[in-house]
Amino acid sequence: MHRKPILALIASSSFLLPAATGQEPLRWKIHDMKRPAPAKVTSSIPLPAPAPSDAVVLFDGSDVSKWRAADGSDAKWVVRDGALAAVPGGGAVFTREGFGDIQLHIEWAAPTPARGSGQGRGNSGVFLMGKYEIQVLDSHENVTYTDGQAAAVYGQYPPLVNASRPAGEWQAYDIVFRRPRFRPDGSVAQPARVTVLHNGVLVQDNSEIWGPTSWLQHLPYQSHPDRLPISLQDHGNPVLYRNIWLRELDEEPRRGPARHQTKPILSMTPEMLDRYVGKYAQDSPQPTVISREGDVLKIKFGFLPPLELMPHSLTEFSLRWTAGTVIFDLDDGGRPKSFVFHIGGDARPAKRSSD
Repeated sequence: MHRKPILALIASSSFLLPAATGQEPLRWKIHDMKRPAPAKVTSSIPLPAPAPSDAVVLFDGSDVSKWRAADGSDAKWVVRDGALAAVPGGGAVFTREGFGDIQLHIEWAAPTPARGSGQGRGNSGVFLMGKYEIQVLDSHENVTYTDGQAAAVYGQYPPLVNASRPAGEWQAYDIVFRRPRFRPDGSVAQPARVTVLHNGVLVQDNSEIWGPTSWLQHLPYQSHPDRLPISLQDHGNPVLYRNIWLRELDEEPRRGPARHQTKPILSMTPEMLDRYVGKYAQDSPQPTVISREGDVLKIKFGFLPPLELMPHSLTEFSLRWTAGTVIFDLDDGGRPKSFVFHIGGDARPAKRSSD
């Protein structure tokens, strides 16, 4: 039963701002399907691109000796016709050496024929310092949330334009990455920044990274070493890579603070929030758990840490940093019987199983 909210919403000044572009992070939650899609452009830049004389070559088509598995053992990926190929269950691969500020060139090809849709089609990723992902995805005529398409800073910035080529065709990322700087006490002095060209087209223009990229959530920075490995994601799709090289860049000072978004919420007492606390059964081995911490309601999906829920009415809540919405079905006493979690175009129902 849908019930109208009984308490007034607290207005947010963010709603007084003019309309923002799709790349503007302040007005959009993570994975929001309503976020404007980048325009499609084509590029005929020739590939492969030769490495410059001062480059560190990470893969030249011959072997995987400069890569390792997560546990330090030899990489499970294989060389196939001069390309580095992910194998089922192979896990991510990491460079044996760590890097900080770099110019990185990497070429990749999505599997052909194209299979699946959305995030299930040609999915992989280039993780700078193993933490900050430039998404790899077959984004040629494939609809998904724009901050998860090819060349996005995953969950943060969509590309300025969609320069994707069809599945099976080789594509290139040219990435200029400036690592984050941390103070001695571990706080952030300056956030990371990234510029990306996709097939020779500018798609990320000195974008300030909020923190480690992640599915569903906005993670804060945590102090880490100045040099860390680059990693390539195994997302279960047989994406190919070739011609991987980088140039190490001189260090430079960072600038500008990170910014955060705010949304209006409904004021609810702890007693009101307690009505929602309990376990909810979904189509997964582990139940979804809703708990209260002070005057904050949190939801925990499986292995993820608890995520804050923002109440907008008695039936509608949303995740603070992510474009996920929880719609509750209440009984006559105002106690939730079930909910539907809406994320990335999917609707995932859950039925209350216990308090």
